[in-house]
Amino acid sequence: MITTATPMTLAEAIASRRSIRSYEPVVIDRATINAALIAATWAPTAMHEEPLAFTVVQDVHVLKRLSDRAKMLLAESAHRGNPHMTQEDLGRYTDPHFNIFYDASTLIVISAKPLGPYVGADCWLAAENLMLCMHAAGLGSCVIGLGLPILQDQQVKADLSIPPEMTAVVPIIIGKPHGNAPHSDRKAPLILSWLST
Repeated sequence: MITTATPMTLAEAIASRRSIRSYEPVVIDRATINAALIAATWAPTAMHEEPLAFTVVQDVHVLKRLSDRAKMLLAESAHRGNPHMTQEDLGRYTDPHFNIFYDASTLIVISAKPLGPYVGADCWLAAENLMLCMHAAGLGSCVIGLGLPILQDQQVKADLSIPPEMTAVVPIIIGKPHGNAPHSDRKAPLILSWLST
């Protein structure tokens, strides 16, 4: 069980969690990661299929190789005229110092077994549990969507022991935050309708 760094209610944890993009060079211990993985498995899953599988990467050389391959793929996409990419994006992807994992010490990939149409949602529910658990322990996390394309590559999957029939759905970095993330507000809920009797 992860102990809370600063006692907080669930509502406080939800409201204060931030996506962290700057980390200290500190490796997270296995017990803390295992506790977060167990919390992830308690997320609801459709039809109780529990389609989740986890890959934990704490080897800095592997993380660097994955980042470099991902940047190469992203730069190629930008050169082909991907309308979702800007010149600023291209500059980052070609910058040898930019790491898509923001130098975090740990990458956790949540993958899905091919069990049904809702396994992606199951992975995202698990991801939220994992990130809240990390936050409660005083650690940071961030979903890295830029890592998804490279994690679908069959050679990369083989290197990470992800079976070919499984799909990497959520790459999350975790680590000890470097400084404090800025506060960000949220809009009030946009309620389209509220039907009641």
